[in-house]
Amino acid sequence: MTKARKSSRFQYLLLVFLASAATAAAASPPPSAGRCDSGPAAATAANRASLTSLAWSASARSRAETGWEIYGPLAAHEIGSSCLPTSPGFAAALAAWQAAHEVGAGGVMDEATLRAMNQLWIGRRPFVKASAKACPPAPAEASLARATPAESYGGKTIALRPGALAAYRAMTAAARRDLPQLAADKRLMTLFSGYRSPDADDARCAAEGDCQGVVRASCSAHRTGLALDIDLGAAPGERIDSADDANRLFISRSAPYRWLVANAGRFGFVPYPFEPWHWEWTGEPP
Repeated sequence: MTKARKSSRFQYLLLVFLASAATAAAASPPPSAGRCDSGPAAATAANRASLTSLAWSASARSRAETGWEIYGPLAAHEIGSSCLPTSPGFAAALAAWQAAHEVGAGGVMDEATLRAMNQLWIGRRPFVKASAKACPPAPAEASLARATPAESYGGKTIALRPGALAAYRAMTAAARRDLPQLAADKRLMTLFSGYRSPDADDARCAAEGDCQGVVRASCSAHRTGLALDIDLGAAPGERIDSADDANRLFISRSAPYRWLVANAGRFGFVPYPFEPWHWEWTGEPP
């Protein structure tokens, strides 16, 4: 083999190695944040106070919110911490994340940090990227797979793309192995929404007078057959899809939701952070 060919092959193998390493790093779980009782005291005190009092919104056009406890599980996962948001260890991990992303300061959860995280979470949804240029076309309904009555909330008909349904089944089986409470309540982790035709969304919008801007009425992620809503329980007196803060907080505190935050990515699912019951499969393009 000539020296030129050896050099070319070496460069090729190096590129393969770097690509493999990058893939492995992306697939690896976030690093541990270390001890939960060690971290900046002032930032810890600030986070304890702001957890239920911070006034913020994801953007200038989005709904104003008070506190960030609802997003605590997602934030902890994002920064690679298994510590509670009110702990020194969380503040230490957050400080490292803020430094790496050049946002916020010193481990204090503020509006700038929450907005930066929310942009990352939203940006990981392929539907958001695809719909930035044009609303993705809906798949042919004949191509969709149907969940069984046991997999759907109240036995309602739920359709998804076959790959998304298979991934949901694998994810749910893993969750049921890990969480004993899912065996006690078979309704938990069932589907209450999947594919929704654009025409059906338009009709629902008109009937309810609740179009939520143009999202539900003309370009919903559910039209792709890749978005699904999972029953994770509900606060007393609330619907399972209620966007009231009390219901969203109840779900964010639940074991099934926290399991999804930690594990759904292994099955190709990403969250829509505002609605803790809504997850989207990334295994194929919208």
